[in-house]
Amino acid sequence: MDPYNPGSLAVQEKAGVRHLADHVARSIGTGIRPIAAAFLELQPMLVLGAADADGQVWSTLLTGAPGFVRATGPHTISVAAPLPTSDGTSDGTSVGTIALDPRTRRRMRLNGLARPSARGFTVEAEQVFSNCPKYLQKRELYAPDTTTPPGAPRHGTALTPDQERLVRAADTFFIATAAPDGADASHRGGNPGFVRIDSPTELSWPDYPGNAMFLTLGNLETDGRAGLLFLDWRTGTTLQLTGEARIEYGPGSTRTTRFRVRRTVETPNASPLRWSHPEFSPANPPLPQDPA
Repeated sequence: MDPYNPGSLAVQEKAGVRHLADHVARSIGTGIRPIAAAFLELQPMLVLGAADADGQVWSTLLTGAPGFVRATGPHTISVAAPLPTSDGTSDGTSVGTIALDPRTRRRMRLNGLARPSARGFTVEAEQVFSNCPKYLQKRELYAPDTTTPPGAPRHGTALTPDQERLVRAADTFFIATAAPDGADASHRGGNPGFVRIDSPTELSWPDYPGNAMFLTLGNLETDGRAGLLFLDWRTGTTLQLTGEARIEYGPGSTRTTRFRVRRTVETPNASPLRWSHPEFSPANPPLPQDPA
């Protein structure tokens, strides 16, 4: 069975990397290997992408003591947290998850069907794979803030000036997308400023060369719904955006993703985790204003 949907295949053809994508596809499986299970049990956070009951796609940060995410079988993980979004289906909610460890610059993605459980929810894996450490910033984990509860979520339809500053300073964000064959959660990284604010309701960022799978861009090729998650690593504040994204193809192999904001949710102290300033990835391309 081809792990790529028609959208991913189309983007791979445009980029001229079908042969490389076929090779990389061998790394995509449905089973959770022991080394992947061990990695999951060490993680204090998991990012989940899914559509809500209205069909809007969100990217959500889940946190807990290591072990709150664990493999319960060769094809299933259990998460000790509430399932944040649901599309209302009775046979399971399509979700994408990414476990990213800034301490080791490792990440693992698992996509599948989520169902509520006594512990929180489970995900039956349909795709499991690891990614290279490109564009991952290294951070150290400090002691969590267990005394300050999350603040009340602040809802909006456009970025505030403070939210714009958070986005401009970001070196990392997460993106959730959807397609007929399921949901996906991925990561984007670069030097601060790689995400541009074109207006209070419009963001854009360059698509840096990756693993040639084009799972995120492939989903956007056929379904523009997307959810972004920005995290203030020092304070635990999260900024969630939902809207639509499209790919703009430039000269040569350049690509830009343009995102239009529909709704915003900012939650102060949403995460108790506190992280150090980053050690930037050597793979981060210099920004136009940076000295080369």
